Amino acid sequence: MSSLISFFKEKVKQYPNNDFLWEKSDQIYQSTSYTEGLELVKKIALGLQKIGLKKEDKVALQSEGRNLWLLSELAVLSNRAITVPLSTKLEADNDLLFRIDHSESKYMLVSENQLTKIRTLKSKLPLLEYIIVFNPTLQLEEGEIDINDIINKGEIELNKSPLAYEHLSNEVKPDDIATITYTSGTTAQPKGIMLSHRNYTANVEQAFSYIDIPEHFRTLVVLPWDHAFAHTASLYSFMMKGASIASVQIGKTPIETLKNFSNNIKEIQPHILMSVPALAKNFKSNIEKGIAAKGNTINSLFKFALKLSYWHNGNGEDKGKGLSIIAKPLLAIFNQILFKKVKIGFGGNLQFFIGGGALLDYDLQQFFYAIGIPMYQGYGLSEASPIISANTPNFHRLGSSGKILHNLEVKICDENGNKLPNLSLGEIVVKGENVMQGYWKNQQATNETIKDNWLYTGDLGYLDDTDFLYVRGRYKSLLISADGEKYSPEGIEETIIDNCSFIHQIMLYNNQNAFTTAIIVPNVDLVKAKNLSPQEAIQNINNELSYFKKGGKFEGMFPQRWLPSNFAIAHQIFSEENKLINSTMKLVRDKVIELFDSELKTCYTAIGRDINNKLNVENLMKLLNT
Repeated sequence: MSSLISFFKEKVKQYPNNDFLWEKSDQIYQSTSYTEGLELVKKIALGLQKIGLKKEDKVALQSEGRNLWLLSELAVLSNRAITVPLSTKLEADNDLLFRIDHSESKYMLVSENQLTKIRTLKSKLPLLEYIIVFNPTLQLEEGEIDINDIINKGEIELNKSPLAYEHLSNEVKPDDIATITYTSGTTAQPKGIMLSHRNYTANVEQAFSYIDIPEHFRTLVVLPWDHAFAHTASLYSFMMKGASIASVQIGKTPIETLKNFSNNIKEIQPHILMSVPALAKNFKSNIEKGIAAKGNTINSLFKFALKLSYWHNGNGEDKGKGLSIIAKPLLAIFNQILFKKVKIGFGGNLQFFIGGGALLDYDLQQFFYAIGIPMYQGYGLSEASPIISANTPNFHRLGSSGKILHNLEVKICDENGNKLPNLSLGEIVVKGENVMQGYWKNQQATNETIKDNWLYTGDLGYLDDTDFLYVRGRYKSLLISADGEKYSPEGIEETIIDNCSFIHQIMLYNNQNAFTTAIIVPNVDLVKAKNLSPQEAIQNINNELSYFKKGGKFEGMFPQRWLPSNFAIAHQIFSEENKLINSTMKLVRDKVIELFDSELKTCYTAIGRDINNKLNVENLMKLLNT
């Protein structure tokens, strides 16, 4: 067993001169070797020790992806301290405040782009001692330190005692907690997932169960570096193979950073990319727009080539089997005149994507497989460090989430925890060295999620007879946004009902969509009592939902992205009679989704943007006349 630090030092010995990190500086990408990376880690680690960092201290980390993100984390871990990775999406509200406060973070590592948020909150964070800023250009305030000052302090210590870092880092144990990563809980407050060093190194080992990559491979990490999938699959997995990791050029805004990606990909020419459904859809859309711009002839030819490739590829496992073999010569031509040119847009070296974060639509899997850069779907969750299964070049089946990794047990259970036979649908339950230590300061949630060392994922799926896993959604009620973020709606729904007099019942909905929507049952008695028209009642509902949004009296109670952007009015109440509520008065979400399928689909159209659309008015009239 190894810690992340012994693991890193071993890789430096194994690949001393390999390119480790690539970052854009002075308009060109410059590389840092594994040896150079370790030297920086040593200095940062000793510099942090010098200002007081101790074993088990928490260090929050909020920054865009960059060399210092990973080097600083390794430096923190070298002190047997714990990092708290934070999304740059978190704003200066209760969502960010809770994580820093609840984790008891004494130190914070931030980029200049994120510094304003922390300055807004630091008066509410009495435990926070130092804010360490990555390469600041602005004037620092009291309690803020330039990371270069930390590096200089560390260099002095290293010069005094060349073995100081070895003495420090050799104390790190595999069972030490490495990170506390926050995810959403069943109430308004998220839960802190405690992952040990061994959780990470075990999952990195498992990640290569059915795949290998050569040491010259590069990846460009477009996903946020705090993202559990990117953290393990991009950063530490590439480290294991002595391969290299590039960051996207940081812009002044997230949109500017994302725009830089299209140029950076041609500069880095990555061999593998990690993706989530939102990115995959964007890539596909851009490819189709580019082809369409070349005229009707090329566009028609491309569509024909796709259909032919879909037929030839089958589900991946049966590619070229049977009659479909006859398509191979023609597809070779299409590859040269069409698909190969698409690949150049991704730098020219791209072999495949690894898809994670959420379920990837089957048509997206077909599309990327057809053009010769497959997107191999995997499955995991943060509590499992996060990878549980994966499709790979040698073992893949479109529509599945891949084969279960080695040294990992998976079973499918019914609602009572009983193991179900293969091909039976139930909750995905896992056991292995990659399973978290528990939730930080939340023993009740830990006990509910981990039972007899088995992690109950809350996701619905089944196993076939060849160990391929098929994920079919949420076993419980977790929602998944387009970028793969999972969150629980119950606490939000209960709070909305408690504080909104015109809302009798509500069910939030997001199934990998760009925004959250909701099915709402209005308070019909109140609407009638006030003698409101349907349009007036709908506007009152919208006004009450605004309480939780920017400028509202409950602003900051929930992340904005988890609140409904629009809503559909239900044509009947949720009740036991229509089986939309069970005997314990809990929503039967699948039934609600099924019954109000038309309403939910409308929410994601241009018509649905207008809350006073015809369907909403008609449904409210039905309720009023019931």
